[in-house]
Amino acid sequence: MSKKIAILATNGFEESELKSPKEHLEQQGWTAHIISPESGTIKAWAEKDWGKEYNVDKTISESSASDYDALVLPGGVINPDQLRTNDEALNFVKDFFTQHKPVAAICHGPQILINAEAVQGRKLTSVNSISKDLKNAGAVWEDSEVVVDNGLVTSRTPEDLPAFNAKLVEEIN
Repeated sequence: MSKKIAILATNGFEESELKSPKEHLEQQGWTAHIISPESGTIKAWAEKDWGKEYNVDKTISESSASDYDALVLPGGVINPDQLRTNDEALNFVKDFFTQHKPVAAICHGPQILINAEAVQGRKLTSVNSISKDLKNAGAVWEDSEVVVDNGLVTSRTPEDLPAFNAKLVEEIN
């Protein structure tokens, strides 16, 4: 069955953390839309410098969690920092949890989940530098390549992308 997955990102997302899951989801025959607060294009961060620009498929205001089967939150330092203070983005994320749909976040992506009030009592992982923030928000943090907790898939870094992508597909199926 064909699935539609939303990838929520803005300028400064870690390129591999959007590109790899998007390609993996599309290899399943599914549709992956880049959703952003802004229309047009958004610019990736590629490890140590700016990367490519990616076309935005829909803005958040044109999107609804009910249109999608799952949500992916790529990391990067700039991207989650922008999205976690955007009320429209936070409501979009919260709706996936309300509708009990899979949500996947990698690296710094789980920072968005803190402000979306979706980590309390949940088992997850992230890049080590935000582990204290997640614990302080009530998450049960662990240092593993991929952690799944009731539809929430999390991973630490781009090195974990193969495991992250596999678990994401497993949770959507």
